[in-house]
Amino acid sequence: MNGNDDDHTPGLWDGVAALCHWLDANEPVPGREGLLLRVLKLSEEVGEAAQAVIGVTGQNPRKGVTHTWQDVEAELCDVALTALVALRTLTPDAQEVFARHLTAVTNRSTHGTAPATPPVPPAETGPAPGGRV
Repeated sequence: MNGNDDDHTPGLWDGVAALCHWLDANEPVPGREGLLLRVLKLSEEVGEAAQAVIGVTGQNPRKGVTHTWQDVEAELCDVALTALVALRTLTPDAQEVFARHLTAVTNRSTHGTAPATPPVPPAETGPAPGGRV
């Protein structure tokens, strides 16, 4: 079953499907443009997550501390949900597409050939003779 023990809380993909259905029934812009707007919504949500991090760390001296780490958590959840809704809007096979991608990224990251530490870039000494800046 895709749900959990609480009958009022849907499982992840059931919730994503329900949100897509609700958005489809209430979308002001249908078709391809609606899909593009759902993808662009992701940028808005990422911006809100960044704003919460800035707010929790007090990085804006004019505003001070304006958020909590719980606000950051909520914004990150919004980012994840928005991405999954956009993926589900793009394909009805979103769960399988995501599972395959997660497997590939996990395998590449945990069993791949990527170095454990990034290589140290050479010191910059300026452009090579006759080279472009």
